[in-house]
Amino acid sequence: MKIKFCGLRRPEDIEYANQTRPDYIGFVFAKSKRQVSPELAGQLGLGLAEGMKRVGVFVNAPLEEILEAVRLAKLDVVQLHGDEGPEEIRAVKDALVGVGTGTIGRVPEIWKAVRTTDAAVLLAADGLEVDRLLLDAFTPGMAGGTGVVADWNMIRGVKEQLTKPFFLAGGLNAGNLEEAVYAVEPYGIDLSSGIETDGFKDLSKMEDIIEIIERVGGKRA
Repeated sequence: MKIKFCGLRRPEDIEYANQTRPDYIGFVFAKSKRQVSPELAGQLGLGLAEGMKRVGVFVNAPLEEILEAVRLAKLDVVQLHGDEGPEEIRAVKDALVGVGTGTIGRVPEIWKAVRTTDAAVLLAADGLEVDRLLLDAFTPGMAGGTGVVADWNMIRGVKEQLTKPFFLAGGLNAGNLEEAVYAVEPYGIDLSSGIETDGFKDLSKMEDIIEIIERVGGKRA
């Protein structure tokens, strides 16, 4: 099972990631308390150990902003966390081919975040031209990192109809992670507020998450 720690914004956060080794780390470029600039993400990435992939989180961002962040932060994944539809996704996908191969030697994946408000919404998202889905809770006016738990029952009800691998997000923490993994059996998990204390990343909480996943999920494939 894959692990993503999102919302890294300080050198200390990068060091914590180097110690715990999640599969993915996330930089939030959308307006939020965890927002970083592409320049800062690029600087932070210089200290990141090899083997972890970099995800950029965007909410209804102009295409040029996305491409600039890909170039400066050397992103492996573009995570679209807003209301982006098929046309916007196609534009991003086409643009990433040139930018990715020209500047970082690879074409970044595209992930689409989907709010677990309705089963039909999840099934429709499964048909989008993206590599993976990220299933998150719905909080009016907020795009993520709120600590609100996603609707596991709804996800479980449509899971067999989904063809794309999906990450489970939304209110995950050491107290409910094991239950969530057994209930939903996701491809991966995504945490932000659940690995924080007083709004900042907490090494001990990150270590707890790694231990739980290695225990309940077996080897992290």
